[in-house]
Amino acid sequence: MRIGSPRIAPVDAGQADADQKELLESLASGGRPSLNVFKTFARFPDAARAFLAWGGYILSPRNALDARRRELVILRTGFNCRSGYEWTQHVPIGQRAGLTDEEIARVKTGPGDPAWDALDRASLQACDELHADQYVQPTTWSALEPLGDKGRMDLVMTVGQYTQVSMFLNSLGVQLDEGQTLDPDLDHR
Repeated sequence: MRIGSPRIAPVDAGQADADQKELLESLASGGRPSLNVFKTFARFPDAARAFLAWGGYILSPRNALDARRRELVILRTGFNCRSGYEWTQHVPIGQRAGLTDEEIARVKTGPGDPAWDALDRASLQACDELHADQYVQPTTWSALEPLGDKGRMDLVMTVGQYTQVSMFLNSLGVQLDEGQTLDPDLDHR
């Protein structure tokens, strides 16, 4: 976490206006819990709806990345962006998608860890290149060929989406939800 308190407080459901209540109710009916990230988005419902529609694509089966690879990419992006909230939310999602605890720990070390297979290594390398230079190098692009053109495009868009989410979380000071524990490697307060 970058800061210890929110810069823009989450909406209190008891004080929400009609548009904010409608947004929060639609998120709850869609199976999304009332997380601080959504309650913060709810401060500005029109922006939230547009942003969440795009995020819905990234997290959907329409994304050509399988759930495991998508979560591998999201976790590396969140770690690269030093987003404690993002990391904390996506560790259990990654576990449900098939990432082992060992793999999740290795996400922090990145593509240089020899235990990764070639496609995982290339996926992590692409995350690092996009984070550093907003560009996937030709050798990495070639190594991602098994994903196909749509898979490579969706990998780039997933990194972009979760970089933006991390910027939002870090800059607005979205705090962990009740019962969550911050990974000590991401505590920058």
